[in-house]
Amino acid sequence: MTEQIKERLAAIKLIISDVDGVLTDGTVIMGANGKEYKRFSITDGAGIAVARALGIRIAFISGRYSTATESRAKELNIEDVYNGTLNKIPPYEELKTKYNLTDADIAYVGDDLIDIPVMEKAGIAIAVRNAYQPVKKIAHYITEAKGGEGALREAIDWIIQSQGRYEEAIAVLKRRLINE
Repeated sequence: MTEQIKERLAAIKLIISDVDGVLTDGTVIMGANGKEYKRFSITDGAGIAVARALGIRIAFISGRYSTATESRAKELNIEDVYNGTLNKIPPYEELKTKYNLTDADIAYVGDDLIDIPVMEKAGIAIAVRNAYQPVKKIAHYITEAKGGEGALREAIDWIIQSQGRYEEAIAVLKRRLINE
């Protein structure tokens, strides 16, 4: 890892993730009643809890509207969810303004072509293993895990470890569990 990437990782205060293809494997199961089902990784949820325990914000920007995405975000207490937003730049800019951040403060995790404009702006761009090749080309990091198989957790761990905060995360989580 280069010094420039280490410096960029140290600045990360917000991680924005795409949903379909990152938090899921990109599959949507539609029942005969029109109800939609998606499979989410529990390890991604645990990673989100770790990031939040360290004060790193998490947001979702999904190109496709989905009630399953809303349900998962609610379960994870993610307040910043942009669901059904093909142009991801306006929500990205809104999040920057809302939290008084710069591009350098943001990491973005994506897998598809509509993620590229945001990935090019973010301080750190992360692609999942099964991302399209043009997405991988601009990524600072490509996860070993595929989307829906803990890729977001891996990205979060990479950021936290690079910031030298992994032990802090464990200590914070232990304190929270003891106090529950």
